[in-house]
Amino acid sequence: MKRTLTAITAAALLAGCTGTGGDADGVQVVVTTELIKDWAEAVGAGRVDVETVVPPGGDPHSYEPSPKDAATVAGAELAFTNHLLLEDHPLIKLFDTNVPEDSPNISLAENAEPHGAKLLPLVENIALDTVWLGFGVRGETESRSAEIDVHLTGYTGPGQATMFLTDAFGQPEIYWNTADGLTEADAITLPPNAHTHVNWTFSEPGVYTLDMATTLTDEGTVTEEGVGTFTFAVGVNPREVRPGAVILDSGHVDLTADLDTGAFIARDDDRGELAPADVVVDVPTKAVEQIPDGERFAFLGEAGADIYQLPQAVLGKHVHGEVDPHVWQSVRNTKAYVQVIADALIELDPDGRETYEENRDAYLAELDALDAEVAAAIAAIPEENRQLITTHDAFGYLADAYGMQIAGFVVPNPAAEPSAQQVEQLTETIADLDVPAVFVEPNLQARASVLRQVAEDQGVQVCTLHGDALPQDAPTYIDMMRQNASELSRCLGGDS
Repeated sequence: MKRTLTAITAAALLAGCTGTGGDADGVQVVVTTELIKDWAEAVGAGRVDVETVVPPGGDPHSYEPSPKDAATVAGAELAFTNHLLLEDHPLIKLFDTNVPEDSPNISLAENAEPHGAKLLPLVENIALDTVWLGFGVRGETESRSAEIDVHLTGYTGPGQATMFLTDAFGQPEIYWNTADGLTEADAITLPPNAHTHVNWTFSEPGVYTLDMATTLTDEGTVTEEGVGTFTFAVGVNPREVRPGAVILDSGHVDLTADLDTGAFIARDDDRGELAPADVVVDVPTKAVEQIPDGERFAFLGEAGADIYQLPQAVLGKHVHGEVDPHVWQSVRNTKAYVQVIADALIELDPDGRETYEENRDAYLAELDALDAEVAAAIAAIPEENRQLITTHDAFGYLADAYGMQIAGFVVPNPAAEPSAQQVEQLTETIADLDVPAVFVEPNLQARASVLRQVAEDQGVQVCTLHGDALPQDAPTYIDMMRQNASELSRCLGGDS
């Protein structure tokens, strides 16, 4: 970023000279999640008071802040977020807007790498037989709470075109629908360096063009960014629409606002950056789906009617960046988080240096022991069973650190119940891997029903893993990781 909010500012360091660490109430620390609260309390024991915004068991990916949360954040002398787009953007904006200017406002994940954290790219594998078309943002912004809007400004085509996203509970959020005409509200909003998945639907075969324009809102300033017109070949031969064009008919493609160049492009995972005029998006006849029953999908047309759809592929609102934000699933990475927290407390409250260093060193020793314990538990699992099938892509760091493999599943059409074919594919995945268990997260039960049903039909055990939230019966990070390791070993054939 041009002006980062992830490091401690000079003003905040000066404030540390008169920090309140010696006061009876302690340093007032406000954090986003209970995991961060646990680490801050471990390092700051005896000198800090820590409040968390996301409640116990809550999901930081979707938590919606309240006015009470704004008051809590406004009282922070020190604030910590995970970031890397773990928290939903309104939660990040809450911190950036309300943390006092002279208080450090620190993103742990971005600051952990210099302390030895290993950050992993967020790799998405998808077995769709159509292109997977989403939106992305690249480039520098003044602040991490900036917003980029992609507007639909013009349209041609023989039928209705819609773009929407279905949340984890199956409720559609409509971003534009040409049947209602075009308005300023026809836009999708993204944070900096983000990517999201959406559904595209077309009611009739033929050639459609969608004119799009992007705007950047950053620290109160609105600027016009790139524009582009994208052509969609719906149920017709795309090679006859524009001879010589690159046909986008498979793989993962983002319509991307490049803030550094001012361009609006198609960014293909395999073919790189492509100008709108050089591509045609293929929406083939095999993409035909039936409009689901129910009032919530009435905007698409009559229930049971055919519609051409490029699906969002991943169930639920899924805005993320290029790096996996679940860094703490490797205990070695958590040690880096602890170093960042300790450094920040010492800068803010130098009188407490001895306490913070003693607490830090003692906790790091506990984490070393935990790391060895988790490694031993997973090493006891037969190698062929070290496969993870879960409801949420939150365990890449665990797999990388301890020698496991991630084997996920998606429902290609979140706008409808999974088809018999999709359920069959999941069944085959479980059977092919011959895994003894699959894993669900307690705070994401709404996403687990298909996985749970297929596993039970196959006689496969359904077990529990904790990713973003601490379990009630294991209220610390160390307890959670120990419980996860034990569950993995027990369910996958190790020595629990």
